[in-house]
Amino acid sequence: MKSIVLALVAVLSLATARAQVDPASWKFTAKKISDKVYEVQMVATLKSGWHLYSQTQPKNAIAYPTKVGFTNNPLIMRAGNVKEVGKMEKFHDASTNSTAYQYANTVTFVQKVTLKTAAKTALSGTVEYQTCDDKQCLPPKKVPFNVPLG
Repeated sequence: MKSIVLALVAVLSLATARAQVDPASWKFTAKKISDKVYEVQMVATLKSGWHLYSQTQPKNAIAYPTKVGFTNNPLIMRAGNVKEVGKMEKFHDASTNSTAYQYANTVTFVQKVTLKTAAKTALSGTVEYQTCDDKQCLPPKKVPFNVPLG
């Protein structure tokens, strides 16, 4: 009986941990702007109370910035850096005397690309990010993406 109770507690603990594994969900899409030009949108939607960090952080930040990495594709030319669209919050933690730029609810990372030729291809890569709430930060996580173009 004791082992059944311990097993049940272990299963419930694991289920609770998995429910908190990723408070961010991602959606990756491409929007055609003009002939051969696309905006690739990487949208993070966060559970209530959670946030993730901007790609750019102040000097005194201890936050893990979001990083977008792209797989090299000779058919695609990226224009500029990844832009962030959302309501950025400036958070100051008095206990660590650090500041962080973060997003709650939703944030969209946008990369403009041009196809070098009229061909079907895809923009792929990874988004690496960290999510935190007011009690804890989860370890950084990498999410792969592959967005069809053309």
